[in-house]
Order: sequence, then C-alpha cells, then structure tokens
Amino acid sequence: MVSAAAAVVAPVMRPRIARAWMLGEALTLGVASTVHAGYLVPGHAHAHARIAEAVIATVLVLASVETWLRPAHARRAAIFGQGFALLGTLVGLGTIVAGIGPGSTGDVVYHALLLAILVAGLTWAVRCRRV
Repeated sequence: MVSAAAAVVAPVMRPRIARAWMLGEALTLGVASTVHAGYLVPGHAHAHARIAEAVIATVLVLASVETWLRPAHARRAAIFGQGFALLGTLVGLGTIVAGIGPGSTGDVVYHALLLAILVAGLTWAVRCRRV
C-alpha cells in the first residue's frame, strides 16, 4: 500500500518558469541598486547596498542564463541562484537591523517582500524534480 505522501508526485522543473522567476527577482534587485545609486529616489544613495544588490542581481541573471543554455541543470541553477540571493538579502536585512545599512521603512519593506519572493522561489525549486 502506497502512502498518501508517496503518491504525490513532485512537480517537474520548468526551465522557462525558473528563468522568468529569477529574472523578475534580478529586475527588482536592479531597481533597488539604482535607488541606492541615488538615481531614482533622491536621498537614498548607499554605495555598499548598491554594490551588493548589483552582485546579487548579476548572479540571478547568470543562473537564468544557465537555465537557457543547459535546461537539464535548471533546478540546480535555480537553487544556487536563489540560495545566493536569499543569503545576500539576509545579510542586507542584518545590516539594517544592526544599524549599518540603509534603514528606511521602504528598505525594510522591500527586504521583507524580497525575502518572501526568494523563499517561495527557492522552495519551489527544491521541491521540483529534474526535467
């Protein structure tokens, strides 16, 4: 007799979905980096946050490219890219809590929303099986 949990089949990793999800995350980080460069919102320039967000966005874009070049590795790329982004976002949130990083209400809300999006994407990637 097969248990109910064993009967549930994990969803298949869809490289196109993983790519779109990570590019969306990268886009939000790119916009945040632009804000912290002082271009979009005056008074919110923060060089360290700008660099960190740009690096995380770049890793997500590279992970997205991996899903296109090697679709069989999409799951691994999605886990790595979003795991890196999640770790970097947690570091950013830690700097806010420690009073080192930018601490506006917008920064806190952005980090909270980004964490939720990254956790959702990473959870999906981990639960998926390979193509």
